[in-house]
Amino acid sequence: MNIRILLNILAISLLAAACEDTIDVDLDKADPVLVVDAWINDKPEEQVIRLMMSQQYFDQNVPPGVSGATVTVTDNTGKAYYFTESDAGEYVWTPTGADPSFGEIGNTYTLNVQLEDGDSYQSVVAMNRTAQVDSISFTYEEETAFFPESYLAEVWARDPVGAGDSYWIRAYKNGILLNKPQEVNIAFDAAFTEGSNFDGITFIEPIRQGINPIDLDEDDEFIPPYDLGDSVYVEIHSISNEAFYFLSEVIIQTDRPGGFGELFAQPLANVPTNIYASENNSKGVVGFFNVAAVSGKGKKLEE
Repeated sequence: MNIRILLNILAISLLAAACEDTIDVDLDKADPVLVVDAWINDKPEEQVIRLMMSQQYFDQNVPPGVSGATVTVTDNTGKAYYFTESDAGEYVWTPTGADPSFGEIGNTYTLNVQLEDGDSYQSVVAMNRTAQVDSISFTYEEETAFFPESYLAEVWARDPVGAGDSYWIRAYKNGILLNKPQEVNIAFDAAFTEGSNFDGITFIEPIRQGINPIDLDEDDEFIPPYDLGDSVYVEIHSISNEAFYFLSEVIIQTDRPGGFGELFAQPLANVPTNIYASENNSKGVVGFFNVAAVSGKGKKLEE
């Protein structure tokens, strides 16, 4: 689907949503569980794993960090990476001259988390290859009934030959990550789903154009994605197929239709995790562990 069509559909949805009423709902209390945020990569910079405790759905406070844990990642050759606590619940691995970046494509990595109370958690993933960003282009689009005249960005990259690659395409406008639910841009091979037979080709148009921000002004009018002088930087992170389905479910759970559409939407639930508690630990855990290879490129929109 072309991004202009998608934006027009969103505009119509916003008009329909204007008639909705707000309803307060009392939810049952749930016991907190460990949340592991372990998305690390091979960029030459510090890698961070965050440990938190879950909180109630309508709680607006920052989730409490879990301190005092021992966090390590070990590869299939026996090499260990030690993550030390810097702030409450934030564990950091710092590059060195001998190890300027984390990991190597093709290796398998095991995450081990040992809490102060003795509970432990593990996960195993491989660092997969990624698609290389070839270039970024801008296209001028004339004004429509729902959208102002604007420039749309497009990232050009080709999925390597061989089915089964998954990616998270992360875009930054003027240095700020686009992270709204509707801006999460993932691909299986060069398309949206497994088995679509789009292997070894350039990413399809909706994925290429998924690097455009979706913003509204105070009058609920769409803001042009990019103006002259704006910059965009795009990274393609390799992710496991499990991570692809995890992010797909995150999109479903967070980008809710609202109003009457909620009657037919998938019920809210914790997204399945690839992190497991040790055999003597019956406590719950959520979150995800992924080790990514990353390619990136940026461009500034000039006259």
